[in-house]
Amino acid sequence: MEPSTLILAGILLLALITVESGGVFLVRVAAGGVPANALQKSWYRAGHAHAAVLLVLSLAILAFADQLDVPGWVGWIARSGVPIAAILMPAGFFLSVLGKDPEKPSRLSLLIGLGAASLTAGLLAAGIGAITTGAGSA
Repeated sequence: MEPSTLILAGILLLALITVESGGVFLVRVAAGGVPANALQKSWYRAGHAHAAVLLVLSLAILAFADQLDVPGWVGWIARSGVPIAAILMPAGFFLSVLGKDPEKPSRLSLLIGLGAASLTAGLLAAGIGAITTGAGSA
């Protein structure tokens, strides 16, 4: 694995600690220790789940990203698309329902769509890169 890939993997592993602390926050919300309305509870859960799944998916992609025989920019998207989504999507879920008793998400929910676009780009680059690299080696 390339040194820069190892560094990103280390950052992603450390970022999972924030997901762990987010779980503690969700337990406090569920127990009534943190006031939250139904919208906030559901969006907090969605943000937490997206963060965890996308960070683990990012690590899975990094396991083979250095093996892809693709142009540099495609490799960058393959390595970075999902980790960027792991930041943007949960941020959109959490930040768009901040405040006391919000009735609907704020404009910050646009981060969810931006994260989804980044996720799609990363998956396309990694998936197509893996297929073409594998087919070229066969």
